[in-house]
Amino acid sequence: MKKILNYWLVTVIFVICCGQSAFSQQKGKPRFNHMALYVTDLAKSTWFYKNVLNLDTMPEPFHDGRHTWFKIGTHDQLHLISGADGPKERDKNTHLCFSVPRLQDAIARLEKYKIEYGNWAGDGKTPTRRTDGVLQVYLKDPDGYWIEINDDKF
Repeated sequence: MKKILNYWLVTVIFVICCGQSAFSQQKGKPRFNHMALYVTDLAKSTWFYKNVLNLDTMPEPFHDGRHTWFKIGTHDQLHLISGADGPKERDKNTHLCFSVPRLQDAIARLEKYKIEYGNWAGDGKTPTRRTDGVLQVYLKDPDGYWIEINDDKF
């Protein structure tokens, strides 16, 4: 009898949760889909995001040689689009952020590829500890876009 009650309780909770999720989408709540970056050299930027950041490419529908798409989450993507007229100076407050299981492993990868990185203040390589305890470093991609890498929990 206890097993049957537990089964029904789990079933009811599942139905309620799924129903709320469907309801919130019916209400028109947006969800993140992709970020597009306009880049100067598509091959160089693709290499950077694929090798340095270890992102996986995915099929892109245009097949025009001007795009690279990366899968960065279950339904989230990063699109690189070629055609920019050159890297620009960008403010660090505007950045992409990727969380990794171990920040030291990500830093080792940056060191391996000789990628410059630093803390928030820009005065060294010692990671910044946010007020919530998360460690972070910052770097720039080939077009000067700022990227934060941190050890926040997934």
